[in-house]
Amino acid sequence: MRFGERYPAIDPRGAVVVITGGARGIGRATAAEFAARGATVCVGDLDTALASRVPDAHGFPLDVTVRASFDAFAAAVTERFGRIDVLVNNAGVMPLGDFLEEPDEVGRTTVDVNVHGLVHGLRSVLPGMIARGRGHVVNVASMAGKIPLPGMAVYNASKFAAVGLTAAVRREYAATGVSVSAVLPSAVRTELAAGVRLGGALPTVDPEVVARAIAGTLRTRRAETAVPRWLGTWDLLAALTPERVMSLARAWIGDDRALTQLDPAARAAYVRRISAQLR
Repeated sequence: MRFGERYPAIDPRGAVVVITGGARGIGRATAAEFAARGATVCVGDLDTALASRVPDAHGFPLDVTVRASFDAFAAAVTERFGRIDVLVNNAGVMPLGDFLEEPDEVGRTTVDVNVHGLVHGLRSVLPGMIARGRGHVVNVASMAGKIPLPGMAVYNASKFAAVGLTAAVRREYAATGVSVSAVLPSAVRTELAAGVRLGGALPTVDPEVVARAIAGTLRTRRAETAVPRWLGTWDLLAALTPERVMSLARAWIGDDRALTQLDPAARAAYVRRISAQLR
């Protein structure tokens, strides 16, 4: 089966694109990117008021940790626009700090949002795409799903899970005409990284760069896209480099700054907002 037969083309002009966590950061930038390409954009977010103010997009309430909420979001978009062509599973949280000091409820929320949120999105939207024989899903993972970093243990675990989930679902439904891709950004200049000295272990990119990579997968249907692209060689580098050498190199570039160089005051607003989601 040739590539074009396996994944029917989706023209962004007129495509119905839904984006979770679309009120801020990467999600908001992705909404702008798809709108500029002529798509009908729908954003779902816990902050319904902010979602309703995303330019050139339609805002909906969404709690990705609740399957019924995702089902209602997908149903509302489908009722209004007839279908969903592209799902961008973007919503995520990133608590930082010492693993042993992290409260259990923080870890649960991290997994609920970053893993179960993707599962709920896939299960809510994939059936309609499969029935039409076309569609595309982008799971926004992270290079933290490849590179373990001190101070981010449960976040790392959730993003490793996101990468594995994407690969497995992509393989399972490869013959349906529906593609599932992962985008793995490095450190991104958004509220998630507030209070962390960026640079060092991971290069830093703007959310607009990630948004272009997300939209670009509609054309390439690549299984994984690292942002920046050269980080996609990490698997090979990690496999070929002795652990002691890798550890020394990572210590030299300061890969523990999420643990040792946090600015609590600069991060306080983000922590308060995430704390409101704790279960």
